[in-house]
Amino acid sequence: MAKASADPRVREACSLTIVGPHGTAVRVSEMVGEWNASSGSSALAGRLSGLAIERAVALATSGAVQGIVTGPIDKAALLAGGYDHPGHTEMLAALTGSRVAMMLASDTLRVVLATTHLALRDVPQAVTAEAIIAAAEVTRRGLREWFGIEQPRIALCALNPHAGDGGRFGREDDQILAPAARRAGIDGPFPADTVFVRAMRGSFDAVIAPYHDVGMTAIKVASFGSAVNITLGLPFPRTSPDHGTALDIAGKGIADASSMIAAILLCARIAVRR
Repeated sequence: MAKASADPRVREACSLTIVGPHGTAVRVSEMVGEWNASSGSSALAGRLSGLAIERAVALATSGAVQGIVTGPIDKAALLAGGYDHPGHTEMLAALTGSRVAMMLASDTLRVVLATTHLALRDVPQAVTAEAIIAAAEVTRRGLREWFGIEQPRIALCALNPHAGDGGRFGREDDQILAPAARRAGIDGPFPADTVFVRAMRGSFDAVIAPYHDVGMTAIKVASFGSAVNITLGLPFPRTSPDHGTALDIAGKGIADASSMIAAILLCARIAVRR
C-alpha cells in the first residue's frame, strides 16, 4: 500500500484515507501480518482486518469517502479473529445488506462469479437458475452504471466440459444454465475452453462463470498483476488487487504494487462516473 499511495498516478487521481490499526482505535503491540500461530498474531491480524473493513464501510456509507479499496486478507486469520465470512465479498454484502457479485476486470477481460468461495463438491447444488439470474442482473447494472456500457453483452460459461455435450457429460447446462440464461437475457452457456477467448476478442463485455476457479483462472492467466477485483451491487465502489496476501514476502518491501495501483485508479474512475 505504501508503494501504491506514493505513485504519482494515484496522487493525481484521488486523495486517500488510510484505514488501519490506528484508524480502528485498536492498540497494536506487535507486527501485524507476521504469521505466528503460537503467539496469536494471526488472530490479531484477522481481527484488525475485520475492524478495518467495518470502518471503511462506515466511512463510505456515511459519504465521508466515495469508495473503498481493500488490500488482500488472509481468510484463515479473518476467521481466527472472529469474523465468519469466506472473504471480503461476503462480508461487504452482509455489512451493507446488498446483493453483490464478484467481478475480476482487466483491459482485456471481465469475469463475474455466480458462486464464490465454495468447495467444488458443493458447486452443482449452488449453481441455480436464481444464482445465475441474480448475477446477470447485478452485472448488467454494474456495466451500465460503473463502466458506461449502455447495452452490455454478457455470456454465461458452462458448468460441464463442452457444455455437457448433449447430456453426455452432465445435464445441468441443458436443464438449468440454458433456461436461466434465456430468462436473464444473456448468451450461453458456452464451453469454458472457448467463451473467455471470445470475450477477449470482443464478442462479450463480461462472462459469468459458474464457479470460482474456472473464472479466476481465466482472468489471472489473461491479466495477472493488472486485473482488479470489483464488488458489484454495493451502494459505493469497492475494488481490490487481483492477488492474495503473499505472507512469505510481507514486510520485505519487494511486493509488486501494480494491481493495487490499478485497483485505486479504477475505484477513482468509478467514483467520478457516479
